[in-house]
Amino acid sequence: MDENEIQRKRRDNEEQATRNRARILGLPYLDTREFENTIPLVPDVLNVKTMRKDFMIPLQKGDEETPFRFMVTSQTPNSLLPEMRRQYAEDGKHVGFFLISNSAFQTFMLRYDPPQQVHYDDIRIAQEGDSETIAEVSRTLNQVSSEKVFDFLIDQADKLSASDIHIENLRDEIRIRMRVDGMLHPVAQIDKDRYRIIMGELSSRANISSAATKPQSGHMQQDIYRGSSSHLLNIRVETVPTMYGQDAVLRLFNFDESLLNLNLLGLSDIELETIQEIISHPRGLVLMVGPTGSGKSTTLYSILNALNTSERKIITLEDPIEYGITGITQIPIHTNDGGSFAEGLRSVLRLDPDVVMVGEIRDADTARTAIQASITGHLVLSSFHANSTAAAFARMIDLIGTNPIFASSIRLLMAQRLVRKLADNKEPYKPDASTVSYIRDAMYGVDVDLEAITLYQPVESEEVPFGYKGRTVLMEQLVVSDDIQAYLRGDIKDINTRAIEDTARSQGMLTLEQKGILAALRGETTLEEVSRVI
Repeated sequence: MDENEIQRKRRDNEEQATRNRARILGLPYLDTREFENTIPLVPDVLNVKTMRKDFMIPLQKGDEETPFRFMVTSQTPNSLLPEMRRQYAEDGKHVGFFLISNSAFQTFMLRYDPPQQVHYDDIRIAQEGDSETIAEVSRTLNQVSSEKVFDFLIDQADKLSASDIHIENLRDEIRIRMRVDGMLHPVAQIDKDRYRIIMGELSSRANISSAATKPQSGHMQQDIYRGSSSHLLNIRVETVPTMYGQDAVLRLFNFDESLLNLNLLGLSDIELETIQEIISHPRGLVLMVGPTGSGKSTTLYSILNALNTSERKIITLEDPIEYGITGITQIPIHTNDGGSFAEGLRSVLRLDPDVVMVGEIRDADTARTAIQASITGHLVLSSFHANSTAAAFARMIDLIGTNPIFASSIRLLMAQRLVRKLADNKEPYKPDASTVSYIRDAMYGVDVDLEAITLYQPVESEEVPFGYKGRTVLMEQLVVSDDIQAYLRGDIKDINTRAIEDTARSQGMLTLEQKGILAALRGETTLEEVSRVI
């Protein structure tokens, strides 16, 4: 039985009970279901306060004999009916009373006294030094009702395309900051008494304790409605106890499988072709490297989505699961509770997968297990913390030593960063001599026209406060060749990041810095933004 059928049954039972009650009270019973949402209201007989106090509603102005008719409930005071008759009966006229159910009364009251829709001003990100905007947003947040403040924060963060909400306890207030396009911006300072409300909501929704003395992790979801459309936000919650209370960071993930698409990442045709060629092979190891917040997970999920067909069995091991993808078996690995990626990987290999994604290679055991899986007929994807592809090679060799098996298994390393994109109102300018010299040195050996260099700078406006809008990917791709394998086999004794990078560059690899400069020359971003990120 669905929810509508259950509600209909409840209303039937309530109306039957009201009909029986009317017989006892000697009042005519009125079933209002057919007209309670359509009959014209009579607003000039009783005020809303009186209707709520006396559980009485004017039905309609009647005929000459019965000029007034009222609907009453079982909660209407018995003494009120004679009093109403005296008040409204004139010249021997009658006043009619009809007994209605409590549900009918509530339906009519929603029409007489609809709940007020409170519209709060949207949160705006303040520019540096703009204390008035922060004060204005703070006033708005302090006015939002207790039961809505948490939902309002999440809705506004989603509207601003923020990736994180930071809730931080200071001595006298709570500071709210949001990360937009990779930059953390102050949003508001709200009253300290909101701490209990916010932590209470977090506790119930994310299944964490508001009185914990240790860091906690939780997860929650929230539907976001925009006009006639909606989407689901996955929210990862991290809390840590501080001097003045528990600080919380909420990481927002827009759950939309259609966005997990390699063609939507902003990669060049060559970068896309490289990825597609490598993952078309049935085995091998592909590593994604970069710091937290560089978009590694989105790229890996997009690769999985590209591989997700009915002919392939795909299994992921994640801590935690950030996106749920239809058709893929996703297994959470609780490393905080003693779980390990290596142990989980050994278990899932018994399930005969075609593709395995390991959330992160953190230790030698996981690295060796992933390598073993990649040479036994599995395509293995994973992430690894390093600043560049060459640094990842050097770190992996430090982790497991020179390893001929690793040399034959690793196919591709990708390092990634996200840089803010310039808005359309950007302004061109000619760089000074030192900047031109830097660009020429950095792009040495790259086939690019550097005769007339033009760069662009952001223009701030009300629509784009910082002159940037959205982010784009910078990706460094190191395809493992025989020369690179020589480092892994131990054929070359001098193993260091610079030597590996020089070898890769001689074979056509563009570094993250070079990719960033090319993006700045195309007017997509600025050199300052590239420098900040890389």
